[in-house]
Amino acid sequence: MALNQKKSNELFKKAKRIIPGGVNSPVRAFKAVGGSPLFIESAKGSKIYDVDGNEYIDYVLSWGPMILGHSHPAVVKALQKATEKGTSFGAPTPLEVELAEMVRKAYPSMEILRMVNSGTEATMSAIRAARGFTERDKIVKFEGCYHGHADGLLVKAGSGAATFGVPTSPGVPKDYARNTLTLPYNDLKAFKQLCEKTGKSIACVIIEPVVGNSGCILPRPGYLEGLRKITQKYGIILIFDEVMTGFRVSYGGAQKAFRIKPDMTCLGKVIGGGLPVGAYGGREEIMRKIAPDGPVYQAGTLSGNPLAMTAGIETLKILSKPDTYKQLMAKSKALEEALKDAARRADVKTKFYRAGTMFCTYFTDKEIYNFSDAAKTDTAMFAKFFRKMLERGVNLAPSAFEAGFMSLAHSQADINKTARAAYESFKAVK
Repeated sequence: MALNQKKSNELFKKAKRIIPGGVNSPVRAFKAVGGSPLFIESAKGSKIYDVDGNEYIDYVLSWGPMILGHSHPAVVKALQKATEKGTSFGAPTPLEVELAEMVRKAYPSMEILRMVNSGTEATMSAIRAARGFTERDKIVKFEGCYHGHADGLLVKAGSGAATFGVPTSPGVPKDYARNTLTLPYNDLKAFKQLCEKTGKSIACVIIEPVVGNSGCILPRPGYLEGLRKITQKYGIILIFDEVMTGFRVSYGGAQKAFRIKPDMTCLGKVIGGGLPVGAYGGREEIMRKIAPDGPVYQAGTLSGNPLAMTAGIETLKILSKPDTYKQLMAKSKALEEALKDAARRADVKTKFYRAGTMFCTYFTDKEIYNFSDAAKTDTAMFAKFFRKMLERGVNLAPSAFEAGFMSLAHSQADINKTARAAYESFKAVK
């Protein structure tokens, strides 16, 4: 059942001559799963189409932001109108105010927020703000959590860095990385001990409340609550990186689902309907330190870009409708049950985890609590499973350490086809 990838393979050969590894983001290279990447021609609804004419049910969804599905008619129509008015002004627009108000309504903890161009910019800027506010240098992150490729955050990173076995990237100065303290996720005791030793020198803790860059790892009961309590005790800024969980775990993100109020929050592409955008925000006293209100500098010519703002507004209009999340959660639960059933019938040991519309299947019979646990799962079997699913028209993330996503556009027919493909694929790799 080999795929016809003739045109994709030709493009990949050409790309490798002019682009590092032939791709503009490492995990796209398929090194973790073998073979060559697909070159995509178009996408609509729950489907993507490659240059060779193959159709796939898509659970990557541009790594999460296409929560409405690809090319949603309302978003496309709004973008067409906005493009006619101009694509970039480098000046304030009514659109950025409207989207900021919508985001703040969904995330009340973001009392003041600023638009940027990516999740990496959002996390980098939030950490700078936290350091400026506390006048401290050290930060804490957790193994397996990925917060973008900024220097100082590529220390035992997850996602692509973990996939390729490069926990610390060359090019990051040792003196810079020294201020980043790394702990295991879900280990509250380790965090408490660290704070007892050096809590007064820590500016902030940045965490994915649900880890989406080691698959999909849920917090143990009481873990996030414990982090909140300890950070408050030591005056440490708690930053929730909701670039992946934002509008995915619930309309108000993981912080609403787990009832935790962080000091700062970072959001990503989902608030731009898939266009390049990010945002960071939090308590007013912290955010008033940002220039031009305060001395902490951060800027961006394309921040608040009218096209990204337009797509974000249309996306959140649909997401905020009363029945949207009821539909999304029902579809996500149906997929979960279908994949669990397929593995059970095929007699393959797996662990399936889901947080709202995010999910992951690990090839193991042990529970997953942190990146160390995830790293011990059968990634070779996942690679085989991935290729078998692709052959059957289902597109998953090309890494055992990435989450999958559900969209409003996925149908019961899509779920049924995915379930059949999963059963056949499980049987084939057993």
